[in-house]
Parts: sequence; structure tokens; C-alpha cells
Amino acid sequence: MKNKKLVIDIEESIETKRSLLLIEDKIHNAIQIIYKKLSQGGKVLLCGNGGSAADAQHMAAELMGGLRSHDRPPIASLALTTDTSFITAWSNDTDFESVFSRQVQGLGQPEDVLVGITTSGNSENVIAAVKQAKYKNMKTVVFTGQSGGMIKDLADITIYIPSNNTQRIQEAHIMTGQIICGLIEENLMS
Repeated sequence: MKNKKLVIDIEESIETKRSLLLIEDKIHNAIQIIYKKLSQGGKVLLCGNGGSAADAQHMAAELMGGLRSHDRPPIASLALTTDTSFITAWSNDTDFESVFSRQVQGLGQPEDVLVGITTSGNSENVIAAVKQAKYKNMKTVVFTGQSGGMIKDLADITIYIPSNNTQRIQEAHIMTGQIICGLIEENLMS
């Protein structure tokens, strides 16, 4: 006997992922921007909150460590969600809204790329990080949901997942992130 809700969830997940074919050009453009900056000696800074923080860390680990090959040189990347001493001190002493923008201010260079991940598109600290990256003449890529939220017009490339369901958006974000990391790795090794 099939669990009806389970089947519906699986089918929704498959449909959301299939709809990524509709935004293939955005994903390709993100790969091109990141690849170009890495080829120029830049690095990738990533940020997000909650599940998006985990996605940022996952992507940074794949780039640094190797997705398909552990024999290749590391790809310079850093998730801004990992320095708990800074995050807790800064948030406690000032505010949480600037926790990522402060790091972009200190670490970001014009040859770098910021990847911001926000399911709603309304995460104030990710928005502030994108604004700071733009101020520093960095390229920016944002992953968000269908509406794009307040961040929708701020980045160089916005990858809108065609869904309003948080779970489906998050699943598509990590799939998209894995694809981007794999293709960047492949391009840098060829």
C-alpha cells in the first residue's frame, strides 16, 4: 500500500527539479561568471541561513575538496557561515543583519564572487552581503525561490527555483549547487 503523501512529495520534488531545465541559461551564466573569476585568481564566498547555510557550506566543501576528483588543486572557496566565533561575537555585539556583509567587507576582492542562498529572497543578512559585494565590485550570484523576494534585482545572476514550496526550493538549490560545482571542477581540470 502506497503512502499517498509520500508519493505526492516525491512527484513534486521531481517536477521542481525537472523545471530547472527552464532556467538552464541562468545556471549556465552563473557557472560562466564563477569560472571566469576563479580563472582570474579569485575565490568564491558563500552565505545563507539555516538550510541555506548548510548548502553554502556544502558547496564550499565541494569546491575546496573536490566533487569528482580529489587529485585536483583546491578551488578557493569559503562559506561565511562557518566562523562561529566571529558570527556569535558580531551578532551579539552589533547585529545579525550585517554578519555576512562584514565578512565580505573584510575578505572580498573585486576578482571574487559572492554566492548568496535565500529561499525566500528576503534574508536581510544575505541582501546586505550582496550589496556589500556589489560595492566592492565583486560579481554576485543568488539562489532563491520563485518570487525572488527583495533580493531579486540585486545580483548579477539570480537563479529562481520555479516553486513556492520551501522544501522543494531547498532540494533544487542543493541540486543546482552540485551541478555548478561539478561543471566548474570539470572546466578547471580540462
